[in-house]
Amino acid sequence: MEKFSDIYKRAVERKGSEKMLKLLLAKPLSTKQLVTLSDDDWLEEFTRKVFQSGFYWSVINSKWAGFREVFWDFSVEKLLMMPPDMLEQKASDERIVRNYKKVKTITENAYMIHEVAAQHGSFSQFIANWPSEDIIGLWAYLKKHGARLGGNTGPYALRALGKDTFLLSRDVESYLRAHKIIDGGLQTKKSLIAAQAFFNELQQQSGLSMQELSLIVAYGVGDNRVGISQQQQD
Repeated sequence: MEKFSDIYKRAVERKGSEKMLKLLLAKPLSTKQLVTLSDDDWLEEFTRKVFQSGFYWSVINSKWAGFREVFWDFSVEKLLMMPPDMLEQKASDERIVRNYKKVKTITENAYMIHEVAAQHGSFSQFIANWPSEDIIGLWAYLKKHGARLGGNTGPYALRALGKDTFLLSRDVESYLRAHKIIDGGLQTKKSLIAAQAFFNELQQQSGLSMQELSLIVAYGVGDNRVGISQQQQD
């Protein structure tokens, strides 16, 4: 496998300068910051990512205020007490994107969050304590115990709220395949283990977060050339 220094150098070249690359990188939240997130925050982000899957993100985002109104700001406590017939009524509310199968995930994921919080003090504590060197284990947990959180949905929600994770974006997948790190289905156990091992090795070499490493790999391949034009104008 390539050394981190070579991957980093290529990303710097593609972005025009090390300064430009660093401006594009973002760090995850610390454990102390993560545990301040409420269970409701997690339910909201899981729901957002579930609905964004297969839809234009802009459409979901434009209706998000309506989602928050209809579902009581994603209060886990309130949603767990909601009778099934009320859920059906809410699923047909014009303020949201009306998709009953996806609406059902709200109460299902609320239940998962509640169960985890009962065992670990809070859902955020559970997430914060999960080691990034086995982040695919957390992905698997969300897929198994949550509703529609498999594939990239769970990982993207984790990233959105600040949990340190790499992402199997198109650019990252392209890199992993080009370098023969994975050769089968993207979400197979074999591929996920190989991807985790790759990022663990990069972390050993660099000391950077999984999030930063994932971005650096992505910025070194594909068509993304964010920052080049700005650099040329400097």
